[in-house]
Amino acid sequence: MKKSTKIFFWILGIIILGGIVVAILISSGGGEEENYSLNGPGQKVAIVNLTGTIMSSRDIVSNLQTLAENKSVKAIVLRVDSPGGGVAASQEIYEEVRSISDTVKPIVVSMGSLAASGGYYVSCGATRIVADPGTITGSIGVIAEFPNWSKLMTKLGLQMDVIKSGKFKDSGSPFRPMTKADEKYFQGVVENSFGQFLNVVAKDRKIPLEKLRKFADGRVFTGEQALKLGLIDTLGSFEDAIKIAASLGGIKGKPLVVEPRRPRSLADILFGDFFSKLHIFESDFLEQPILQYRFEH
Repeated sequence: MKKSTKIFFWILGIIILGGIVVAILISSGGGEEENYSLNGPGQKVAIVNLTGTIMSSRDIVSNLQTLAENKSVKAIVLRVDSPGGGVAASQEIYEEVRSISDTVKPIVVSMGSLAASGGYYVSCGATRIVADPGTITGSIGVIAEFPNWSKLMTKLGLQMDVIKSGKFKDSGSPFRPMTKADEKYFQGVVENSFGQFLNVVAKDRKIPLEKLRKFADGRVFTGEQALKLGLIDTLGSFEDAIKIAASLGGIKGKPLVVEPRRPRSLADILFGDFFSKLHIFESDFLEQPILQYRFEH
């Protein structure tokens, strides 16, 4: 066996082993599932945290539905600190936020340090959007990234034989360069998803499409800039968002704030929050969707 081929298989083995180790650590880390203590008297404002890359909508949607059904919860604050993520997952969360805020109870988005791309898309469904002056938001756009390992394969003397039913079936394969036809094909998919993003922002933020297109080119904005552009409703802190939510929910006086609690695993006890946060790496490493509303930073 050639030395270069041995090196390739060593690298491949290390990657596979690393993936297995990460999966094991993640399985003990607890994921995103959160519990709420909703018993007891008092009118409540409940907090839902959307942090990190958006790869799945399941847990966030489940949390929102639980709180929407509880009559003691008068309003929800969705704390967004995310660069965005998968197109479909972002859209599903947005639809749930929009549905609840339109027909059940107010949802106020509190933007943290970063609420960009898919993080901004999700926010558009809320009753109010609150951001700090220094929040980074916007990044309205779509990105699709395709690794190209063809030169490495050639250098190692390896090739991938493909049998396919149509010329686009292996488009985006890392084992061959992308053709002009591939680029045109994927550009069409990206533009369609981008149009969906534009329509949501234009409708929910009441910004004419032609005006929106002038700055919806992937750039980010501070909270202050976003306010001037009409992308958010007001500047304020997390505490300000809670007060706004309480007022919209008709709560008199100081609300009872209910925050989520995630069950602690053995890994959490032994190693703190390190392993519990590895789900972000898992998502980026193992489950990367092709189309993303995501801010590159």
